[in-house]
Amino acid sequence: MPAELTFIGHASFKLVTPQGKTLLIDPWLKDNPACPAEFKHFSGADLILITHGHGDHMDLEVLDQAARMGTRLIVPNPIRWFLIERGMDPNLFEGMNKGGTIEVMGIKVTMTQAFHHAQINTAEGAGWLHEGVGYVLHLDNSRIYVAGDTCIFGDMRLIGDIYQPTLALLPIGDRFTMGPLEASHAIRLLGVKEVVPFHYGYIPALVGTPEELASLTQDIEGLNILALQPGETLPL
Repeated sequence: MPAELTFIGHASFKLVTPQGKTLLIDPWLKDNPACPAEFKHFSGADLILITHGHGDHMDLEVLDQAARMGTRLIVPNPIRWFLIERGMDPNLFEGMNKGGTIEVMGIKVTMTQAFHHAQINTAEGAGWLHEGVGYVLHLDNSRIYVAGDTCIFGDMRLIGDIYQPTLALLPIGDRFTMGPLEASHAIRLLGVKEVVPFHYGYIPALVGTPEELASLTQDIEGLNILALQPGETLPL
């Protein structure tokens, strides 16, 4: 079966693999103002990937529900330690670190660098400081680079050279991540021809737009900027 990528809103995605497995990337559901009603409640997943612990990327209610269902988790190590300390089963985690690649549920997952200071906010206050990560998902006929929240960095060229992504999910909102200008250069470093922008528009401070990104990249032959609407699905 073909893979499908669904944009859930803001920075959350659902991926159905060719093997029929369901992956969620940074699922922020109930309190996400951009999340369509049909996705507001967690209904299960085989694997969840978290890029960092900010509340608009890591929904603790979702993770608690997922843990009760036995969902596997790939997260940065400080988040793994935090979740285990609050009672989550250590056996649910696929341990890995930046630069590593593992195979799980029929796909290969590579954890990559990202530059984004993050923390986990709890009832006791902000803590568990950490850096975000990105991922490359190796499917049968496509390779998806999930940048996570990040600025542009020169090693995106290496990510492009080594993994040759066919699709990149890039933040464009500015202020807290790359804006369209930086993302336009990230596209050139990656050498990718299909891009789904995210992390823009849901609050006024995130001023970057897909239209601006398209304008800044109109010289790149064959590039498709795929501005998915929340709930829209992209066949891969």
